[in-house]
Amino acid sequence: MDERRNIPATDQLLDDPPVAAAIERFGRERVKRTVLAAQHRARNGEIAAADVIDEVRANLPRESGGLRRTINATGVLLHTNLGRARLSEAAVRALHESAGTCDVELDPETGQRGRRAASVRRSLLEAVPAAADAHVVNNGAAALSLAATALAAGGEIVLARGEMVEIGDGFRIPELLESTGARLREVGTTNRVNIDDYRAAVGPDTGLVLKVHPSNFVISGFTSTVEVGQLAELDAPVVVDIGSGLLTAHENLPDEPDANSVLTAGADLVTASGDKLLGGPQAGLLLGDERITAALRAHPMARALRVDKLTLAALYATLNGPATPTARALRRDRAESERRAEAIAEKLSAAGVPAAAEASSATVGGGGAPGVTLPSAAVALPEHYARTLRGADPPVLSRVEHGRCLVDLFALDPADDAELTTAILAAGSPCPDPGGGGRG
Repeated sequence: MDERRNIPATDQLLDDPPVAAAIERFGRERVKRTVLAAQHRARNGEIAAADVIDEVRANLPRESGGLRRTINATGVLLHTNLGRARLSEAAVRALHESAGTCDVELDPETGQRGRRAASVRRSLLEAVPAAADAHVVNNGAAALSLAATALAAGGEIVLARGEMVEIGDGFRIPELLESTGARLREVGTTNRVNIDDYRAAVGPDTGLVLKVHPSNFVISGFTSTVEVGQLAELDAPVVVDIGSGLLTAHENLPDEPDANSVLTAGADLVTASGDKLLGGPQAGLLLGDERITAALRAHPMARALRVDKLTLAALYATLNGPATPTARALRRDRAESERRAEAIAEKLSAAGVPAAAEASSATVGGGGAPGVTLPSAAVALPEHYARTLRGADPPVLSRVEHGRCLVDLFALDPADDAELTTAILAAGSPCPDPGGGGRG
């Protein structure tokens, strides 16, 4: 029989749930062109008739800017490939309200130019009592770069050899620091460093002593590090890059450094990211000594690194609004997640989808809490679902373990469960793709 007879009809394809959802956003004619193009490829033998629906879903119009909302069912809370922290509803509203003209640099009382980020600065100081001042730039690497440039350009940065780390995607702390014009003075060995190593290195050329959170790895065994309190006794400014953006101590992450504790211990300056454990937009936070932050704010590079109105609005809402999705996930217990997974699995099984609920382990991600696993629960599906769900609308990113697709609920609010269930049901139960394995 002619294979072309098996090509799905246009009306059938347009009624497919992801396709119908795209029609609502982008219009019937625009989506129909995608359908006709897939059917044309099938008639020419470029794809099989059974693959037409996947071809249509994969080529549906995307959101403006080429970005699509994606459901994070990986079990990695701050997934870098998915934009890290999911913004709170308060932050999303703030983005909408500030998208037009707003008083980003206006003093309403005088009608004259006001100080940029003044309200965010006050909010940061309230959140981190040990900080005397605060400054915000456009990401965590920019925060460290500005500190190194303002304090150590032409001089030396004293840094433990075991903290000269690569964060990810080829980004290396030593290369960033050297690009500022500073020289690196390595102390200690890969696994051990002591205060005498620092004392021997600090001298008239020292611009700062830097301590870097290892971010995405853990060294165990025969190791030693130097605490911030000891470094504070040295005759040089102490800058600590805590990375993950935790402002105060968290009971479920007892070993993760936080800005307030590090400053209380004696650090002069802390740098951190806003889009990690803080749960806000991408931003770089600098908190600490008022004289140092004033010097950073006055440096010519500060202008090149400043944040826009949207970041300021979202960051302010994050600091002053209700608990962020990140904070809620970190406090969610496994029993709640297991109940949700069981309810989803029951609905799927009733519809003929082979699904089961099971306990799972999640991670913080984004360089936060390396080596720490957090209790979660997942819906287990056949492995080939991982590929199909990536083509859903919205796409669902899961993970593959031991030949199964695990849809982890850790990063998802309970309000997301209905949409997730619908996406899985819409994915159906296609024939396994022998080439579609690997990590979801």
